[in-house]
Amino acid sequence: MGGVVAGLAERPVLDLRGVGPSLALLLSKIKIRNQQDLLFHLPIRYEDRTRITPIGALQPYLSALVEAEVLGAAVVMGRRRSLVVKLGDNSGVTTIRYFHFNQSQKNAFRTGRRVRCFGEPRPGSNGLELYHPEYNFIDDGGLELDKSLTPIYSTTEGLGQKRIRDLVGQVLDSMSEETIKDLLPVEMRPQQIDAGLIAALRELHRPSADISSELLQDGMRPGQQLLAYEELLAHQLSLAEIRARTLKEKAHPVPIDTALSAALLSKVGFEPTGAQIRVSQEIFSDINKAQPMLRLLQGDVGSGKTLVAAMASVQVLAAGLQVALMVPTEILAEQHLKSFTAWLDPLGFKTVSLTGRTKGKARETLLQMLADGSANFVVGTQALFQQDVEFHKLALVIIDEQHRFGVGQRFALNQKAHLDGQKVEDFRAHQLVMTATPIPRTLAMSHYSNLDLSVIDEYPAGRQPVTTALISRDRRDAVVASIRKACAQGRQVYWVCTLIEESENFDLQAAELAADELRLLLPALNVGLLHGRMKPVEKDAVMDEFRAGKIQLLVSTTVIEVGVDVANASLMVIENPERLGLAQLHQLRGRVGRGKDKSHCILLYGTPLSQHARERLKAMRETNDGFELAEVDLRLRGPGELLGARQTGEAGYRIADLMRDQALLAEAKNNAPKLLEKYPKKAKLLIQRWVHRAEDFASV
Repeated sequence: MGGVVAGLAERPVLDLRGVGPSLALLLSKIKIRNQQDLLFHLPIRYEDRTRITPIGALQPYLSALVEAEVLGAAVVMGRRRSLVVKLGDNSGVTTIRYFHFNQSQKNAFRTGRRVRCFGEPRPGSNGLELYHPEYNFIDDGGLELDKSLTPIYSTTEGLGQKRIRDLVGQVLDSMSEETIKDLLPVEMRPQQIDAGLIAALRELHRPSADISSELLQDGMRPGQQLLAYEELLAHQLSLAEIRARTLKEKAHPVPIDTALSAALLSKVGFEPTGAQIRVSQEIFSDINKAQPMLRLLQGDVGSGKTLVAAMASVQVLAAGLQVALMVPTEILAEQHLKSFTAWLDPLGFKTVSLTGRTKGKARETLLQMLADGSANFVVGTQALFQQDVEFHKLALVIIDEQHRFGVGQRFALNQKAHLDGQKVEDFRAHQLVMTATPIPRTLAMSHYSNLDLSVIDEYPAGRQPVTTALISRDRRDAVVASIRKACAQGRQVYWVCTLIEESENFDLQAAELAADELRLLLPALNVGLLHGRMKPVEKDAVMDEFRAGKIQLLVSTTVIEVGVDVANASLMVIENPERLGLAQLHQLRGRVGRGKDKSHCILLYGTPLSQHARERLKAMRETNDGFELAEVDLRLRGPGELLGARQTGEAGYRIADLMRDQALLAEAKNNAPKLLEKYPKKAKLLIQRWVHRAEDFASV
C-alpha cells in the first residue's frame, strides 16, 4: 500500500547516513537544515581531478593531481615543526609538507609506497612544494580517476569537502520527480531555457569531465540558467512580501529641530559636505513619519556616514526617545563610543556601550539604564539583541556595516522597539542601515528595492588618496625592503593574509606562516599577529600595541577590514589579492591613508592570474573611487562580494548573476506579482527553497 512520498524539503539531514546531532549543527551554520537545502547548496567552483599531471609539468599556484612514489619522509625542525615528504615520478621530484600531522601519518609515508595527491604547488626552498595536499595511497592496484569535475562548496570549520560531497551525493542518488518538485508554471518559464530541474541539479553537482570548469563558471549552460531564473524569481517574490508587510507597520514620528543639528556640528568642529546635508534631510523626512524608516545609507570609506548617523540620532534623542547603534566588532564599538560621547554628552545625552565584555554589576547597571531610559544612546555589538536587553523607548536602530550581521541578529534588535513601554506586534523602530561598500544601481534596485537609498558621493576635505601598486610574488624581496624602509622612517605597516581555503584554520595557518617568515626576514622589527580566532581581549591588546607604535608590522587576516583606524600606518601589503573581490580589497585599502603621510597599498599577487583577476587588480590600481570599483565588481563577479554574501552565506545570489542575467531578471520582475497572485503556494515554496528567512531580510 503506497503512501505519500515525503519531499526533500521535509526530510531532515539527520535522516542521511553518517549525520548525527553535531554534524547537523555544523550544517545549520551554513543554512542547511533539510535535504533540499543540500541540493541547492551549489558549488562555488570546480577542480579537475580527472587526469594526472606529471611532476615535471607542475606550475606554481595551479592546482593539480599528482601520482608518484614516496622517496622519503622526515620531520624537519625549523621555526615550525613540519612533516616533509619527497615524491618522484618519471618526470621529476617534488615535496609535500604538513605542519599539522601525527606519528601514524608520518609512518604511513613509507619509502616506495605510491601516493596520489591534489594540491597547489608553491615555490619552496627545494623547488615546488604542495602544502597540506589531500592524498590517497594506491598500493593495491591503483585508484580510479574521478569521472566528473570535483565540486568545491562553501563550508564552515569542522565540515570538510569530502563530507559535504558525500552528503550531497546521497541526496542526488535519492532525488526523483516526486521528492523535488518543479515549481515553475509552464506559462512563467523563460522560452529560451530548455532544461529540467533534476538534470540541472545533477550536472551542477556532478559535471562530466568533458565540460570545462571555465564553461561552468560562466554560468551559461541551460540548467544553470534555469536555476538562476528560479533564484531571481524567488528574491523578487520575497521582496514583494516585505513591501506589503512594511506598509502595515508603525513607528514613533520624530519632530525635526534644525537648531539641534547646528548644536551638534559646533561640537564636531568641522563643516559637513553638501552630500552629508542632503542625505540628512532625506533621513529627517523619513523619521518624521509614523511609518518606520527603512533606509540604506551608502558612502565610500571615509565619506562621513558616522556624522550623518549622529545628526539623525540627535533629533530622536531630543524627542525623549532612544537610539541603538550596532557594529560588527568590539574594536569598532570602542571607536564609535569615543566619537559619540564627545558629540552627544555635551548636549545633555547619556552615551553608553554594551559588548560581550560588559559583565557582572556593570552589565546589570547598564541594562537598568536602558530599561528606564536614563541611557539615551547605546553603541554595541551583537550583545545588544540578547534576550535580557530591554529598552524604554527605542525609536531608531542604526546598523553599521550591515552585511556583517546575520538576518536573525538584525531582526532580533528590530523587535525591541516599544510603544509607551509596551511591545506591540506591528510597531518597529526606524531603521538606518549603513555600508561603506558602494552598491551599484542595478544591485540596489534588485536586492534592496523595498529600501529607500541615500548616497554620500562627496568626500571631506583633506582625505588623501592611496597609491596602489601591483607586484608579483616573485618580487617579494622588494616588498620586504619597502617595509623595512617605511618602518625606518617611523611608519607602520599592515601585512594582510587572505583566505586560502573555505576554513578559518587554513586562514590562520597562512597568517602564522607569514608572521614567522617576516620575523625571520625583518629581525629588527616587532611583528604582531591578529586573526579572527583570538579572544576579544587578545585582539584589543594587539591593536593597543599597534596604535601605540610598539608593533611596527601587523600581520593580520581580513579581520582588520572594518574598524581599525591607525593614522601612522602608511603601507599595506595584501597577499593573494586575486582571491578577494574588489569590495573587500577596497575596504582593506581604506585602513591606510588616514594620516598626513602619503600612503601606499601593495597587491602581492600570484601567477597565473585569470582574466577576471587581472581586471580586478587593474581597477584597484587605477582608481580609489569605491562607486566605480563597485560597478566593476558587479560586472566581473556578481553581487556576492558587494552584499557580503560570500562571507555570511546569506542575502546574495548563489547562482544568478545580475549582469549576465539581466534578461532573466526582467522576466522575474514581470512574473513575480502574477505568480504570487495565481500560485501563492508555489511562490511560498520557491522562497523557502532559495531565500533563507527572506521575509525578514532587508527590513531588518
